[in-house]
Amino acid sequence: MMNRKGDKSLIVGLDIGTSKVTALVGEYEPGHEIEVIGIGSHESRGMKRGVVVDIESTVQSIQRAVEEAELMAGCEIRSVYASISGSHTQCRNSPGIVPVAGGEVTYADLDRVLEAAKAVAVPADQRILHAIPQEYIVDNSQEGIRNPVGMSGVRLEVRAHLVTCAQSAATNVSKCVQRCGLQVDDLILGSLASSTAVLTRDEKELGVVLVDIGAGTTDIAVFVQGAIRHSACLPIAGDQVTNDIAHLLRTPTPEAEQIKVRYACALAQLATAEESIQVPSVGDRPPRRLARQALAEAVQNRYEEIFEMVQAELRRSGFEELVRAGLVLTGGSSRMEGVVELAEEMLHMPVRVGIPQHVAGLGEVVGNPVHATGVGLLLWGAQIEHPRRPSLTVGKAANLWTKFKNWYRGEF
Repeated sequence: MMNRKGDKSLIVGLDIGTSKVTALVGEYEPGHEIEVIGIGSHESRGMKRGVVVDIESTVQSIQRAVEEAELMAGCEIRSVYASISGSHTQCRNSPGIVPVAGGEVTYADLDRVLEAAKAVAVPADQRILHAIPQEYIVDNSQEGIRNPVGMSGVRLEVRAHLVTCAQSAATNVSKCVQRCGLQVDDLILGSLASSTAVLTRDEKELGVVLVDIGAGTTDIAVFVQGAIRHSACLPIAGDQVTNDIAHLLRTPTPEAEQIKVRYACALAQLATAEESIQVPSVGDRPPRRLARQALAEAVQNRYEEIFEMVQAELRRSGFEELVRAGLVLTGGSSRMEGVVELAEEMLHMPVRVGIPQHVAGLGEVVGNPVHATGVGLLLWGAQIEHPRRPSLTVGKAANLWTKFKNWYRGEF
């Protein structure tokens, strides 16, 4: 079920967010940057805090976004890499050990040792979404090894980061995509996708925390020494800010959202006392005027709460002292004026807004933190379909195995 256009593969990322569904189409040739050639976006009403609460509505949003992306890219979309997030996702670090078959570590050993790390007791209603190797140990080497292939040894050990998610939440996302006549190539954790798109290699080495503030969830990923160490999802984000504004101004939610985008800032001191804004009222009452500072104070309170929860999560992870490169903010709610300054003030570390990198193509996508997850899905897809492994000599049996694997993936 490959999406194809001429001799290039097409990869499609479907970011199913709380406020909108976005489909990105990327054109990919191994060895080249992905080029984004199509985008489709549609508001979503069927999600709450990253989880599907209305299948019908979500299916419609996906359908619209995908059709729009197809039109723009001039292709037919058959399968997608979809994002998943929500507080039902959990993470843990797990070791795995296997004997090395031929005295020298091969890629097959890496796969086997990762399977061993996945053999942990997972609650019946959860399933393993990702198992990501952090580092390997061959025999008793003290240092963590990044890539042990070709090394001599009798025992291979891996330390892996496991991400689990609720079986039902994953099934519901897949169901929505399949109801649109599409196949799910893979489900990918939102924060992992975003971090692939916006973090630099140096930041991951030094230690960095990625905070993706969307509409319904704030996704967190902590990287130290080049590998992911902790991931989490907080059920509080931009929607709460909108609700606070609607509450403060007694105005309908859509109007509150517009006021937020136009006038809000996350640091009260950025709004001068003289500035005022016009607020539409509920029903047919006349609009009122309000000091912009009062708006900023309400917004600042909510962002402070978000950053307090981020800090608490960072403490709980045990890596707070190790994130020397600071914090990278991304997602739609990171674009507000004053957010970076507020985060620096509260967390006492350098903060920057991360925009998607490592792709070329549409400017509206490449320079925009809103599309961090979507671009990350394209990058993950490219890595899964064309793993960056030097090709080892492959016999007939392995080709058969690949065919069988692809058939198996197609069946389920």
